[in-house]
Amino acid sequence: MQALFVYGTLRDPELLRIVLGPELPSACISDAILPDHAIHWAEGQSFPTIVPRMGAEAPGLLLSGLSETAVGRLDFYEGSFGYTLRPVGVRAQDAQQEALVYFPDPGLWQAGAPFDLALWQRGVGPLSRLSAIEEMSYFGQISGEELSARVRMIRTRAASRLAAADGMPAEIRSARSRDSIDLRSVETAHAGFFLTQVHRLRHPTFSGGMSDELRREVFVAVDAAIVLPYDPARDRVLLVEQFRMGPYGRGDPRPWMLEPVAGHVDPGETPQEAARRECREEAGLELKGLERINSFYATPGTSTEYFYCYLGLCDLPEPGQGSGGLEAEHEDIRTHVLPYADAMRLCTTGEADNGPLIVALTWLALNRERLRASA
Repeated sequence: MQALFVYGTLRDPELLRIVLGPELPSACISDAILPDHAIHWAEGQSFPTIVPRMGAEAPGLLLSGLSETAVGRLDFYEGSFGYTLRPVGVRAQDAQQEALVYFPDPGLWQAGAPFDLALWQRGVGPLSRLSAIEEMSYFGQISGEELSARVRMIRTRAASRLAAADGMPAEIRSARSRDSIDLRSVETAHAGFFLTQVHRLRHPTFSGGMSDELRREVFVAVDAAIVLPYDPARDRVLLVEQFRMGPYGRGDPRPWMLEPVAGHVDPGETPQEAARRECREEAGLELKGLERINSFYATPGTSTEYFYCYLGLCDLPEPGQGSGGLEAEHEDIRTHVLPYADAMRLCTTGEADNGPLIVALTWLALNRERLRASA
């Protein structure tokens, strides 16, 4: 049996319960202090780091009576943040005890402001707990290194799920809650950059009964911001062109698509912030303003993907081609600045053959006169 001293976010009872899982009941948990250390936010991150500081006292929890599996679960979770165990002496129940503590690898994180657990619980706590549920579901299946590579998308999926909880109006459609669904089981059929889940469930029917048990697969994607850049003074739009797996997988002979600017809404980011960031990254554009078009599910029958669609007001250069995208994200993007009439012609010829582009161009056609009059 080993004793571990945990600090920062793992002092949150719910997060600790998720990480230890079935091993929690066997752990003996008591308040403890690590002398000559302080807990700070890791600079630019949503979690803490620990730094040596003479005279300081780092609050935490002493976990004793841990099984090898419990330590393995903690290693799996903390290892995804680049933390490893080192022996220290802690003070618990007015006595000095030996314990292991997770320290960051040297130079990995810079210390920011002093860590505030209550602030974390009010802010990113819900996101971190939801992310931890998926992270710990992979314990015993993948390595900590592989988990580390997946954490960004796991947190982005969690952020999308939290955003979905706000819901939308139900004036014509049924106002039944998801709580009325009889969920029998959920299995992960594939876990990688994206997820595929298999749900077995029954749902209320319009006739007043319950459906037979259904087996439904769902592609678990993340929320995305979609932006059609438009220059109302010059009456031009910008489109991006890139290779897309969807058309390629379908057998399309030309799997390069013309689209609006688009990208994932990162955790802690609003859709509007994501829209502006993606315009900078993909097209080198600073937007003057954003007009909301609408928000919608891309393929509600099979996917969780949700789009926040905008028109981005900006200055555009003369019609022609350019380049964009981030090399670090393996983006190979060509930009096209087109006169409005040429862009609208794509809807007639069929070259505009994806939903976000068609929706955005249709909205622009309905609002173009207003936008140009105020330019």
